[in-house]
Amino acid sequence: MADDPRWARIVARDKTADGCFWYSVATTGIYCRPSCPSRTANRRNVQLHDTLAAAKATGFRPCKRCNPDGISIEGENAAIIAQACRLIEESEDEPSLNDLAEAVGRSPSYFHRMFKAITGLTPKDYAVAHRAAKVRQGLDSGNSVTEAMYDAGFNSSGRFYEKSTGLLGMTPTQYRAGGANEEIRFAVGETSLGAILVASSKKGVASILLGADPDMLVRNLQDRFPKARLIGADGDYEALVATVVGFVEAPNLGLDLPLDVRGTAFQQRVWQALQEIPVGQTVSYTEVARRIGSPKAVRAVAGACAANNLAVAIPCHRVVRNDGSLSGYAWGVERKRVLLDREAALGER
Repeated sequence: MADDPRWARIVARDKTADGCFWYSVATTGIYCRPSCPSRTANRRNVQLHDTLAAAKATGFRPCKRCNPDGISIEGENAAIIAQACRLIEESEDEPSLNDLAEAVGRSPSYFHRMFKAITGLTPKDYAVAHRAAKVRQGLDSGNSVTEAMYDAGFNSSGRFYEKSTGLLGMTPTQYRAGGANEEIRFAVGETSLGAILVASSKKGVASILLGADPDMLVRNLQDRFPKARLIGADGDYEALVATVVGFVEAPNLGLDLPLDVRGTAFQQRVWQALQEIPVGQTVSYTEVARRIGSPKAVRAVAGACAANNLAVAIPCHRVVRNDGSLSGYAWGVERKRVLLDREAALGER
């Protein structure tokens, strides 16, 4: 038993092992799923089972804490939060915390903690991100600012214009005009991984791009902000680029910079989850999907990783396949390997 690798997964309460096997404990007469939060049993009293039927055949009762016969508590919570997200997305007005909690049968404080733990956002932040996405969608489709405002659930122009710059990173008129007159400061530097471009709006860092060709990085920035006013060759701003370069070379330094994160509500949930992955660790796309409460959205998670424009600041390089192998990376798989090797080496010191 001690040599069975599944025992280590039980000790670690590995949630990814749920459904792969079960275990029973002779001294308590119960059977559990691997992630059971109960105190770890003495391994001499534990028997492993490849199927749920085999665990039931012991004649033991199912554990009340981990519910091995049905959906796990974590899975149940994820389903509850998914329901709450749908309520937010389908509501014309932003639902209150109390209304959401009542709808899913939880207390407001517990629901708030659970929502943030699963999605990485508070219910209010999620509603704001969803509303921002609806505003962008309306403006991108050619609607007037007024039409986009009401379609996104704003009932007054005052409330909309009060929040619009925070939602879009610029005024609605500028957004509809492709970022016309928005100022984007940028500079290009060099790292051991090649060229790096860092660009910022007034709100924060909006792009961190890696590549072999500095001119190509600038063209990519121009494509992203086609009508913005790009401002380069700023000595003060180059100091910020040096900070980012330092983080690329030494991830343990940390990167505490304001970010201008522009994406859909789903993308922002994914990106928030990525920012919570510690330096030196990796998780699978499947695990990220589970953490944000959308366990079936593995492909969408991969798409959000690919859409990330903030290399290293939003560490999509820390997401790997289920078997631990490296998948695609917007700035090249070899750069992803170097970043992960560099971060892993920090944990070995």
